[in-house]
Amino acid sequence: MGHIARTFEAAGIPTITFGIRAFKSRMVPMSIPRLVLTPELLGKTLGRPHDVSTQLKYLKSGLDLLENASEGNTCVELGSSEYLAREINKPES
Repeated sequence: MGHIARTFEAAGIPTITFGIRAFKSRMVPMSIPRLVLTPELLGKTLGRPHDVSTQLKYLKSGLDLLENASEGNTCVELGSSEYLAREINKPES
């Protein structure tokens, strides 16, 4: 996904890439132009289905990064380990 973002960026199209914090050690070395890491689980990068408030929070964070990043290879981590522990035990809706 990093090479796709860099290709779009080279063509003048700004990008935001979302990923989960569990893959931070793999994603950061890819030199992705703007990366937002969430505390979610695999397959739910932007939150659980129908969790509109969380999804909007993540999307707004990504758009804020797009607007305000002053340099390339900027990574923003969202959430906390307490949030992740709570979400692991939360039943699917």
